[in-house]
Amino acid sequence: MCLTGAAGQIAYSLVYMIAKGDMFGPDQPIILSLLDITPMMESLGGLVMELQDCSVPLLKEVIATDDATVAFKDCDFALLVGAMPRKEGMQRKDLLEANAKIFRVQGQALDSVAKKSVKVLVVGNPANTNALITAEFAPSIPKTQFTALTRLDHNRALFQVARKAGVPAQQVKNVIIWGNHSNTQYPDVQHAFIVQADGTKVPAEAAINDAAWVQGEFITTVQNRGAAVIKARKLSSAVSAAKAISDHVHSWFLGTPEGEWTSMGVWSDGSYDIAPGLIYSFPVTIKDGVISIVKGLSINDFSRQKMVATQEELLGEREQALTITKA
Repeated sequence: MCLTGAAGQIAYSLVYMIAKGDMFGPDQPIILSLLDITPMMESLGGLVMELQDCSVPLLKEVIATDDATVAFKDCDFALLVGAMPRKEGMQRKDLLEANAKIFRVQGQALDSVAKKSVKVLVVGNPANTNALITAEFAPSIPKTQFTALTRLDHNRALFQVARKAGVPAQQVKNVIIWGNHSNTQYPDVQHAFIVQADGTKVPAEAAINDAAWVQGEFITTVQNRGAAVIKARKLSSAVSAAKAISDHVHSWFLGTPEGEWTSMGVWSDGSYDIAPGLIYSFPVTIKDGVISIVKGLSINDFSRQKMVATQEELLGEREQALTITKA
């Protein structure tokens, strides 16, 4: 597998999770390719030494490179974490313009040398649209194999519901993140439930019993959690982002439990009247590596309004990104 942005803070938190089996399970050997820009190669060399010093039995080989065609060669999974970071004074459109060109190049490299069965997770922001760009420039790889990370938002939503309901987070199931990994995303608990100690399932809204919180503070807290982390630690999320990446790939590789789903930014097939050809976060189930959008969920007027609003942002980003990359 390949990890880009490998000398960065998210990767530093992630690589040991990968090496010790959190991502692919305790029995899956791993060859890990680490990709970063040339000025970071000395730092990357230090990370390689640390991985070697961990003496983890699953890690069979580590490759450090600044060449995407080397890093992506025959890879089964590509985790595209590296991206131009948002700097003070930058608008989201400025970030999109800077990263569109990066992900065009990475898409072309994947198309050239990766396995056609490669599974791609884009983390670098704006993640949904960067995933769309990567897919556009890797035409020989099915669009359904490109995803964007909204598992971090999903995990954030799980915690907020758990805290409000007074239960451990692992008892909360089937929250949904709809749309974009941005502050227009829609965290939805309409179909979520809480598993009680005796195994019974209680609808999350009934357990919370606070409609104003569900439609107000809960949504804005999840939407703005990343900004709150940056304000508090002066850096973006790292450990929680790494954990979410590991969770995302773990679900993709090993599947979702029966009756449960997770949230992923995936290629829209028109489900829930969302425009086809966007990378949009849906509730999904996974079996044998195949991602399926959960169908037939009831959508009330409040949810529809929120889902359309985040779709509109993604449509605007897509138009801008394709203009930049095809100029």
